[in-house]
Amino acid sequence: MSQRCLVILGCSSQQHTRTRNHGAYLLLWKTEGFLFDPGEGTQRQFIFANVAPTSVTRIFISHFHGDHCLGLGSMLMRLNLDKVTHPVHCYYPASGQTYFERLRYGSIYHQQIEIIEHPIFAEGVAHEDEQFLIQARFLEHGVDNLAWRVIEKDQIKFDQKKLEQAGIFGPNVRLLKQKKELIIQGKKIKLEDVSWVRKGDVVSIAIDTLFCPALVKIADHAKLFLCESTYLESHKHLAEKHHHLTAKQAAKAALEAHVDTLVLTHFSARYQDLNEFFLEASVIFPKTIVAEDLKVIPF
Repeated sequence: MSQRCLVILGCSSQQHTRTRNHGAYLLLWKTEGFLFDPGEGTQRQFIFANVAPTSVTRIFISHFHGDHCLGLGSMLMRLNLDKVTHPVHCYYPASGQTYFERLRYGSIYHQQIEIIEHPIFAEGVAHEDEQFLIQARFLEHGVDNLAWRVIEKDQIKFDQKKLEQAGIFGPNVRLLKQKKELIIQGKKIKLEDVSWVRKGDVVSIAIDTLFCPALVKIADHAKLFLCESTYLESHKHLAEKHHHLTAKQAAKAALEAHVDTLVLTHFSARYQDLNEFFLEASVIFPKTIVAEDLKVIPF
């Protein structure tokens, strides 16, 4: 499995269908496994996807409607059963603390893993390390509901030819990266003389919302934008009633945000033919992918 891909573990909304599980999305990137909104049955979907549950390092809950969190307890128990040695970080709206605790402690088990809770009280930075910056922003869904923006840190890339010309080899390459400049054979070599900056990519996830400014902001110039599109435009009145998007609205958000690729998901069980979602969205935003259970989307 590529370590730079989005695995669709489920793409249904409130109801399972014969072919679609409750939503759940695994972003594998570098050394991290970001699991978003594990609905009911997520643990089993890992088996069908042929992905080890132990790859999960961080779990994100957008909000506490059942189809976005009922798989949380079983996922934590599975990671506990597998005795993962890395800590498992959990991010969720702080107003849902009671629901998080009910899910986490919903059955008897002897905890052997480290679970670190990160209740989100306000928009902004949810996590930052040397590899990633993760931001959270509230959407409009009638309850506290968070969208996520995973930003890869910029990377220094060396020009091998320039390194050789400057006489920089072996440990001195790392030393130059640390100190930003070195004296080699009496000549000062700056880091920018022999390297270039690769801008980090962005993946944005927005599940359950009305069309709003925050939706466009969270997706701004994302390489991959995973966005709910529960209804088709013919049922726009239902989308508005239940605080959801249509495929057309998701495409409009992707267009305004200048994203690279849009992935539609969270489909109402009323729809059997998901190609209709592609047809509706692609007129506005051609680079659209329709999620399917177990589909792997590299980026």
